[in-house]
Amino acid sequence: MTTNTTDIDIDIAGAISEAEAARTRLDFAKSAPKVFRAIVGFDAAAREGLDPALVELIQIRASLLNHCAYCLHMHTNDARKAGESEDRLHLVAVWREARHFFTEKEQAALALTEAVTLVADGGVPDEAYAQAAAQFDDTELAHVLALIMTINTWNRVALATGKVAGTDERR
Repeated sequence: MTTNTTDIDIDIAGAISEAEAARTRLDFAKSAPKVFRAIVGFDAAAREGLDPALVELIQIRASLLNHCAYCLHMHTNDARKAGESEDRLHLVAVWREARHFFTEKEQAALALTEAVTLVADGGVPDEAYAQAAAQFDDTELAHVLALIMTINTWNRVALATGKVAGTDERR
């Protein structure tokens, strides 16, 4: 038996509202506004000079690895608004098996994103770092690393405070 979305009555907006109403954790931005603004500033500085599409791919990959639905929802929407294709968005999670969808520069950034995000699993391998260093100049590489650090910070803030996917408060 196959189930069509027409067979299932899903009220996404209602479900998001219910999930947000049930959230019992603190509002990080209100509780630590100075810290929140510092992270926002770090994030903005990290993005400087980087291709916006690359920024979103990095943020999507880290959010997938960290299981952060809030950030994943936000950054896939941002990527679409920036003109990213659905094919590439669907394949970020398995980019190694779909390398032909991504440039060498993007592949290097995605590999470095994985290494830094999963740093506790074995550090940042020389190969991942060398691949990125071959694709980015020192300034770009520093910004890519900073961006990876900021999205990992945002993922942890969202997960620790129980942020609900679909409630992007930037708008």
